[in-house]
Amino acid sequence: MSGTTGTASAAVRLRRRAAGAGANRWVVLVVLCVSLLLVAVDATVLHVAMPAVAADLDPGSIELLWIVDTYPLVCASLLILFGTLGDRIGRRRVLLLGYGLFGIASGLAALARDPQLLIAARALLGVGGAMIMPATLSILRHVFPDRRERALAIGIWSAVAAVGAAVGPLLGGFLLEHFWWGSVFLINIPLMLVSLPVGRLLLPESRGDGDGPWDVAGALMAAFGLFGMVFAVKRLGGGESPLSMFTLLPLVAGGALLAAFVRRQRRRAHPLVDLRMFARPAFSTSVGCIVLAMLALVGLELIAAQYLQLVLHLSPLRTGLRLLPLTFAAMAAGLLGSKMLHRFGPRRMVASGFCLTAAAVLFLTQMGGRDDTALLLSGFVLLGFGLETTLFGAYESMLSEAPQEQAGGAAAIGETSYQLGAGMGIALLGSVMNAAYTPGLSSVPGVPAAASRDAGRSLGEAYEVAGRLGGARGEALRHAARDSFVHGLHVTLLVSAGLLLLGAVMALRLPRIMNCETPSPPPSAAGATGVPAPREAAESRVSA
Repeated sequence: MSGTTGTASAAVRLRRRAAGAGANRWVVLVVLCVSLLLVAVDATVLHVAMPAVAADLDPGSIELLWIVDTYPLVCASLLILFGTLGDRIGRRRVLLLGYGLFGIASGLAALARDPQLLIAARALLGVGGAMIMPATLSILRHVFPDRRERALAIGIWSAVAAVGAAVGPLLGGFLLEHFWWGSVFLINIPLMLVSLPVGRLLLPESRGDGDGPWDVAGALMAAFGLFGMVFAVKRLGGGESPLSMFTLLPLVAGGALLAAFVRRQRRRAHPLVDLRMFARPAFSTSVGCIVLAMLALVGLELIAAQYLQLVLHLSPLRTGLRLLPLTFAAMAAGLLGSKMLHRFGPRRMVASGFCLTAAAVLFLTQMGGRDDTALLLSGFVLLGFGLETTLFGAYESMLSEAPQEQAGGAAAIGETSYQLGAGMGIALLGSVMNAAYTPGLSSVPGVPAAASRDAGRSLGEAYEVAGRLGGARGEALRHAARDSFVHGLHVTLLVSAGLLLLGAVMALRLPRIMNCETPSPPPSAAGATGVPAPREAAESRVSA
């Protein structure tokens, strides 16, 4: 009798402890959002510091390119490696290691006195970012077993990502006005010093089933394959020829490694990434929607920034302020995403997000050579709200469709799709822009063919050539270049609208309604991690 009573009491204590930990899941979300904010800010904060870095360290043109690109390149390449490693050895463990490495690399970057050390530090930052990013999403998937609550958590998570991307340049500009360029890295260190003990204390540990050995060879194949693909896509986005050896060779090698990786995973009894997830229409469609949404977003942001600065002649600070409505609209969509998903379902939400974004893009084709504040404000608000609605619905559907034991791999696939879509957007829309821009400068009266050819490389270079020519010829070239750029912008917007409508058609494969049924985890998992089963979580919410 006493043994039965003791067992019952132990069960009650376990249930109360689990419910208490479940009540702290929103604190866990705060810790994860701080992690995400740090990585998102670091991805953009260096952009405004590059002139100061160039003046101080005097890097060559190739070194300058690597200082900017090393972080996203390394981060994108290692997402699958560390996402699946977290499933195997523990997601919290990988996240905390990422915190430590991120802090050390930030200190090295801040104190770098030559370009080579700064590039190496940026590479270490990329490694730390690759450890942090998928871990935040996979832990979020674990601590929010109820899909409705998870949708709200993902909305807050995505809103924080939008804030980080916008705050980076503004924070960097503020720091550069008061301190030296290394301060943009030093701000990471106190945040890491706080995040490490707080994360160790509050974050629950979780992992996948752990069956079979971890596929080290497969992880390296995925890392080097993604490195080659992302590197080639970035070179294409920078205007390099696709037939260049330094573009074609990484592209072919990366594609071959990824094909070999897929073949290897299909043959293994315990694959690194369960590719059967792609057989689920909701998962594969969500990944495709993320790629298309990012393809449109990054390419459009880049071209919009050039338009604001080179056509409307706004300062970098005023350009950033003009783009802030896009960020605020994205934040609003993230915070409203849970309610919209519950009311409309994944299919209508993602398809409507794509359609709204396409409408915003078509609306922005009215941009011309003169500043129209109302037009830009309306267009950017619609663009930000539509794109974040799409990304929210796609991310939530992808994570909910993946098994919990594969949460790290699924999060890594989503983040990799995000990075690849961004790179392809710059490459594809940049190529469309250049193809539409160049012909308008081929026959400007009185302008030599060599000058027209140089002006055809970019609008900024066209202004430089026009300044050297001077007089009526320079003014004619300046007007022709501006008009050609606006024409190219309109063509690029039309192509973007077509891609977005293609995404809306693709989204029709998503489920019509939001299925909130979540399988209960085994009792041992709930007891080990402190995360309650759905029924216990519901009881704790009612009692609260």
